[in-house]
Amino acid sequence: MDGAARMSPLIPAAALDRQCIDTLRFLSVDAIQKANSGHPGLPLGAAPMAYTLWSRLLRFNPRNPDWADRDRFVLSAGHGSMLLYSLLHLCGFALSLDDIRNFRQLGSKAPGHPERGHTPGIEVTTGPLGQGFANAVGMAIAEAQLAARYNRPGHTIIDHHTYVLAGDGDLMEGVVHEAVSLAGHLQLGKLICLYDDNRVTLSAGTDISFTEDSAANFEACGWHTITLADGNDVAAIFAALEAARGETRRPSLILVRTLIGYGSPHKEGSFEAHGSPLGIEEVRLTKAALGWPAEPPFLIPEAVLAHLREAVSRGARLEAAWNIRMAAYTEAFPELADELQRSLRGGLPPGWDRDIPDFPADATGMATRVASGRVMNAIAARLPALTGGSADLDPSTKTALKGLGDFNPPAGTNTDQQGSDGGGWSHAGRNLHFGVREHAMGAIVNGLAAHGGCVPYGATFLIFSDYLRPAIRLAALMGLHVVHVFTHDSIAVGEDGPTHQPVEQLASLRAIPGLTVIRPADANETAVAWRVAVESRDGPVLLVLTRQDLPTLDRQRYASANGLRRGAYVLSDTPLRPPRLILIASGSEVALIVAAAEILRTEGFAVRCVSMPSWELFDAQPPTYRDLVLPPNIPLRLAVEMGVAQGWHRYVGDRGAMLGVERFGASAPAGELLRAYGFTVEDVVERARALLSA
Repeated sequence: MDGAARMSPLIPAAALDRQCIDTLRFLSVDAIQKANSGHPGLPLGAAPMAYTLWSRLLRFNPRNPDWADRDRFVLSAGHGSMLLYSLLHLCGFALSLDDIRNFRQLGSKAPGHPERGHTPGIEVTTGPLGQGFANAVGMAIAEAQLAARYNRPGHTIIDHHTYVLAGDGDLMEGVVHEAVSLAGHLQLGKLICLYDDNRVTLSAGTDISFTEDSAANFEACGWHTITLADGNDVAAIFAALEAARGETRRPSLILVRTLIGYGSPHKEGSFEAHGSPLGIEEVRLTKAALGWPAEPPFLIPEAVLAHLREAVSRGARLEAAWNIRMAAYTEAFPELADELQRSLRGGLPPGWDRDIPDFPADATGMATRVASGRVMNAIAARLPALTGGSADLDPSTKTALKGLGDFNPPAGTNTDQQGSDGGGWSHAGRNLHFGVREHAMGAIVNGLAAHGGCVPYGATFLIFSDYLRPAIRLAALMGLHVVHVFTHDSIAVGEDGPTHQPVEQLASLRAIPGLTVIRPADANETAVAWRVAVESRDGPVLLVLTRQDLPTLDRQRYASANGLRRGAYVLSDTPLRPPRLILIASGSEVALIVAAAEILRTEGFAVRCVSMPSWELFDAQPPTYRDLVLPPNIPLRLAVEMGVAQGWHRYVGDRGAMLGVERFGASAPAGELLRAYGFTVEDVVERARALLSA
């Protein structure tokens, strides 16, 4: 075997443990040194706890990394990625030694930080500190919800733990504090965090910025905590993990005191071991200090490989036993089994959208947030995977799933067990109450999606998308099936004023690659938008909805709302004449251009109206369709949207114009604001006339 040393497999268990741990350490250190880039401190210090978990307790199958009932492991301290890659390689995942040798190089399956979908065995993309921890909370919620809904007496089908390895930097991030608070409230007893308590960050020791009592903080939030003084004590780590697994009511934090850069004569315990390779000479000295051969690099003793590769046969047995249980469950509960398996595959049940309403034409209409609520509830009754909630805003975002219960500690664990919808409290409930925790909500719904079996959504006001932006970006990077419902989408919010009126948010969100932003024009476009959101399995979808009522367009007179699927479509044209001017809008402003076009046509102008709810869906269409909607030979175009103009130039061109908002809003009734900011039918007509007469 390449890089292997021949050692007797009949060595004592403690000595074998030490060999395995040092192999993990130096496989990581050698890869980092060869790349001349990376973070050696965490692998040197945290290898014993990772080894103990992976070799003794973690349930997984290297030959099928997506086995549904595997334990989930998240390296929230993603800068320590080489430790995870070393584990994956030694345990038999499809990650080669060549990939490890090419750590952080183009084409390697061992990139700088763990990336979901790029490397087998990676559950979520981590690196931005704290996000992985909150993802793990989402995974634990998914496990608890699916177990409560599908397990039956004598048939335990969903039964696994979620483990997360976090560092000091993770625990400093605000998103972790939000997630810790919620996880403790929800009593997620199968969530276990190993805290690499080395008291060092990238730039210094934590004494300059982080001296709080983490154990006391977690305990105050309802967590079970265990403190270990020696990060190299495998027996103590194992006992702590067993104790955490035995605590079924509370999530557990195991504080493991470690030394960053353990064994390095000049960098042990120092921030200098955090973010840079040790250096060739320091690698040699560290190997000597820990009794490891200086050569060859990437050394894997045969006994170590044989021991850790037992994970392959062990994983196969675990999955085979689960398959037997699943077969018995299927025989006993065929409908439930079919529903569960479909949800885990990410499939949709037949007729899932059968009850989505068609909304009749109505000049007064309704807010798209209200239409969305009706559509969601029609879908939820037939799509059991749909689950989610808002950051304390259900009455405003209209995102409560009626009669489907609240996900909260099971009845009997709190004095008040009355659910928000009268359905009671239970881990089976499909309404998640995130509280005023937007940061954590974004990361938790990512964890729900990454776990599988869920179509998760989160909801808040569009202005607060700024709080969720890191998680939204990561959802796009991972291609997760997440739906965000953002309401109160413009200055038409009114009296709440500029702090609550989004101006730049649409442009900012549209800048994220892989994110589909949809801003529907009326109730029927909202219904189609939800169909797109549920069907879009390869990335996040963001629905942008109004607070104020909008007319429901007469679809006998105007084009079908199904045009939303293509991102933009022709709503109406002047009969029998090619257009001179194209009016383009999204959301509430579509009603403005429709009314303005009627006036302009009475004045003899040939005008086309285009509803453009989604740039991303439109840009994905073939050029022939895009040119059909926005013909290149019609340069006069006016886009109308209550947001900054950034990005609209690609659709209006050099001779077109944009009616937008380039300053913050103000506190006033919505109607007054729209008049003051130039968003009336008369304003649109005036701008159109100016273009036509230029």
